[in-house]
Amino acid sequence: MGETGGVLLDVDDIEVRYGAIRALKGVSFHVNDGEIVALLGANGAGKTTTQKTVSGMMRPAVGTITYDGEQINGVPAHTLIRRAICHVPEGRHVFPRMTVAENLEMGAFRFKKIDSADLDRALALFPRLKERYKQQAGTLSGGEQQMLAIGRALMGKPRLLLLDEPSMGLAPMIVAQIFAIIREINQAGVTVLLVEQNAQQALTLADRGYVLETGEIVLEGTGRKLLADDRIRAAYLGEEIAPS
Repeated sequence: MGETGGVLLDVDDIEVRYGAIRALKGVSFHVNDGEIVALLGANGAGKTTTQKTVSGMMRPAVGTITYDGEQINGVPAHTLIRRAICHVPEGRHVFPRMTVAENLEMGAFRFKKIDSADLDRALALFPRLKERYKQQAGTLSGGEQQMLAIGRALMGKPRLLLLDEPSMGLAPMIVAQIFAIIREINQAGVTVLLVEQNAQQALTLADRGYVLETGEIVLEGTGRKLLADDRIRAAYLGEEIAPS
């Protein structure tokens, strides 16, 4: 975990609606500069909606989002990328007919030219991408595509990196690699907001975490505290907790 500073992202009492449905009901949390913060919850709890709202893909009907001291409610995603908020969505969404090299170049679209140092760092983090550099992204394995999606985001020089379910559908050995790389990215100075169903991995990695249920935050605490919480262990780690 990197060194943490003041509040970088402050989400205050946001409500998000899909038509008449309230997907988020007064969600508030913060992420300090340099932290890894995990959002946990079952499918449909509102984790992805929260991230999409932070990254400008959705607008809150109520509440405020403040990033680096400025309110960003309603600022579109392409503008927030220029503010160094980079989002790796669930499902990777690499460009399958473009090569690994071209996908990485797309991550740096906001700059006039590619920073060779950024490219070298991305390939050093993900040596497999260097091996597959001229291959079409659609020919990569799921784990390689996840590496490419994260590498592409890093080409945008993120200050805040949003990761949505980076371990989904991956073999345990690949999951361990991905989480080790997320830690390395954070130690290099990137703040991370992580949505993840693998509670054990997420809370072991995270400085702090929040648990969402049906659009509301019901638990929060340090990663260590949440890992030790009986409710987390029963709901997300599959442990049977004996009644006291």
